[in-house]
Parts: sequence; C-alpha cells; structure tokens
Amino acid sequence: MTDTTRWPILRYEEWSETAAALHLWTQVIGKVRLRLEPLVNHWWNVTLYVTPRGLTTGAMTHPSGRTFELAFDFIGQRLTCDDCDGEHREFALTPMSVADFYARVMTMLDELAVPVRIDPRPNEMPDAIPFAHDTERRAYDAAAAERFWRVLLQADRLCKQFRAGFLGKVSPVHFFWGSFDLAVTRFSGRIAPPHPGGIPNLPDWITREAYSHEVQSVGFWPGGPGADALFYAYAYPTPDGFGQAPVEPAAAAWSDHMREFVLPYEAVRTADDPDAAVLAFFRSTYDAAARLANWDRAALERDHSTR
Repeated sequence: MTDTTRWPILRYEEWSETAAALHLWTQVIGKVRLRLEPLVNHWWNVTLYVTPRGLTTGAMTHPSGRTFELAFDFIGQRLTCDDCDGEHREFALTPMSVADFYARVMTMLDELAVPVRIDPRPNEMPDAIPFAHDTERRAYDAAAAERFWRVLLQADRLCKQFRAGFLGKVSPVHFFWGSFDLAVTRFSGRIAPPHPGGIPNLPDWITREAYSHEVQSVGFWPGGPGADALFYAYAYPTPDGFGQAPVEPAAAAWSDHMREFVLPYEAVRTADDPDAAVLAFFRSTYDAAARLANWDRAALERDHSTR
C-alpha cells in the first residue's frame, strides 16, 4: 500500500484557492532572488529549492554585503527571513491578500536593513494584477499547502535520482515560481532554434534565453484549472515522432494541448511502486527524445548504477 504521508492525495479542485495564493506568494519571494542574484544561463539564478520544511531562495547577497535567505516553512506555516548577522524575522502563513503578503515581505526586509525593490507584476499569468493592487483576501489551507510540499519532497528526490544519470550539462532540481513547477533539464550541447515565446506577461527574449539550447526536461506540476497534478516530460525542439514514441508506465500519455508527455500524479500515488513509475517515465521519455534527436548519448550518459 502506498504511504499516504509521503504520497498524499492532491486534487487541484480541493486546494485551488490555496494553490493560486501560493503561486503569487512564491512570485514575490522569487522576484527578490531575481533582483539580487547574477544572471545564470537559462535563468537558473531565479529559482527556489525544496527543503526539509518547505521552499527556500537559498543564500542571497544584498548590495550592502549582507547575506540572507527567505523561506516558506510548511511545517510551522511561516515565511521566514534569516541573515548572516543572526537576525531573524517571520510572519504566519494565513489567509491574506497578495497585497498584504507583499507589504509584509517588503517591511521585513526593510527592518533587516536589506531593502529590495522588485518588479511588482506577476509573470506567466494572464490578466495579472500588480502585487500591491491585489487586495482581495485569499484563502489559505495550511494542510493543503503541506500536502503540496510533501509531494514536492518526493518529486525533488526522484528528479535528483534521474539527474544523476547524466554526464552532460544538466540543471539543478529547482522550482520555477513563474510556471509553478519543479523541474530538472538535460542539455544535448547543441544550439536550439529561437523559441516562439508567447507566454503571458513574459517577454519573448526571456523565454528565448531559457531555451537557447536543445533540452529534454522532466518535472512535477501541481495542477491548474481543469487539470490535476502530474509529472511531465518534454523536449525542445520537439523531435519528429516524439509524441508517438512508446513510453512507460502505461498511465503515461502524450498531451497534444500541452505538447508533452504527462503522467497523472494520482496514477503514481496509487501505484504499487511510485518511485519505479516516476523513474520509468523520466527515463523512457528521455530515451525517446535523445534517440529521435540523435543526441551523442555515449558522451552524455552514465550508468544509473554507478555511485
């Protein structure tokens, strides 16, 4: 029987309002990191990371020379800030507006003498409202947020296992607050054609930098309106025949709408061996992409059993 603590139920319709709030709150925190950290290829400098308690920016250095970290604690249900001088600030994660959350974060940074001014507009969201103007009180279900994070723990662990089987350029396992998903990306080493862009509230040049090189990416998305949580796999550019390639497990399928393979989280959660299901999905979709795109696999791969 699947361990429901490690693999909890996560139906989007049951936590949609909390998910929407968290998506916007993570954008506020992520934009602080975007403002402070030097640009790394493919925007790896802006992401958040899974921790034993939630999500973190990791260490960031302020122009003043002080280093600090912002973190979501989904066990204690707090947003925390710690700096290199031993100073600590926090506030409770409770139902509140995006404007209130934004103001509390900015006040906390001001109090710690690490003020940061960010672009106050959400990215990758249609009809986005600037943070300070989004005054509608948002629901927040702490238990649902914790379940989401506990799924991220498993996705993060399995993405790291998959990442280990590659010798070529590969991203960290990281959480993108714009698209609200956890991802790890492998690179063939070849330049990709310019990405068409077209993502809401995201300049095309940003997307083109992110996809400047040929990739195969896998990850976890917690769902959205009309769609439940899923694991995904895609390649850019998409090789001819990729959508028709046989992949594992049987519950996986190609989505014409999303232009990627998807594996429903519920199928993983209820599988006899969830780990094996996810890893089979990651590896079989990579095998299809690398084979169809003629990657130099001998130079890029390592034996999964090597330690």
